[in-house]
Amino acid sequence: MKPGSTGRKSPFDVGPSLPTLQGQRVKIRWLKDADLPALFKIFSNSEVTRYWSSPPLQQRDDAEQLLGDIRSLFRSRTLFQWGVARLEDDAVIGTCTLARLDAQHRVAEVGFALARDCWGRGSMKEALTLMIDFAFSGLGLRRLEADVDPRNTASLRLLERFGFKQEGLLRERYCMNRELQDAVLLALLRREWVRS
Repeated sequence: MKPGSTGRKSPFDVGPSLPTLQGQRVKIRWLKDADLPALFKIFSNSEVTRYWSSPPLQQRDDAEQLLGDIRSLFRSRTLFQWGVARLEDDAVIGTCTLARLDAQHRVAEVGFALARDCWGRGSMKEALTLMIDFAFSGLGLRRLEADVDPRNTASLRLLERFGFKQEGLLRERYCMNRELQDAVLLALLRREWVRS
């Protein structure tokens, strides 16, 4: 045992990469260098990033920086961001994320993004089901949180279908492209989770 070590394993020690979790039509998996064009396509689209707290990617190098940040934050065990990939061809069509992982309080924040041409097909519902199951059973989290622009009705509806409950409103929480944006706070407790 190293000096200063407690000998306890971190609850977020999942190995050198995120596990692959498979559904009926999609899987969530570790993001690879080969996924950079897909990441750029997803996060450079202004409709996809309309309610994000960061602007759309402007150039392909931005996707490399994004992937580097995802990997760095994974190593520190503060962010787990999976690629959402179709089973048929393993193509990444989105991402789903557990951010601000907190081992002491067993809490994380949920985030997700889906390529514009894949909206309305149920892919994210399936991906989030896999991730939420893993968050509660695999990681032992007890609470998941989300903050969503109140105009983002599709994301609010999806989270509410999972049982997330609104807990508050942060007025003028973000300022993106010179526009002030509010944020609805939602949360789901492990004891409330019913796999849909």
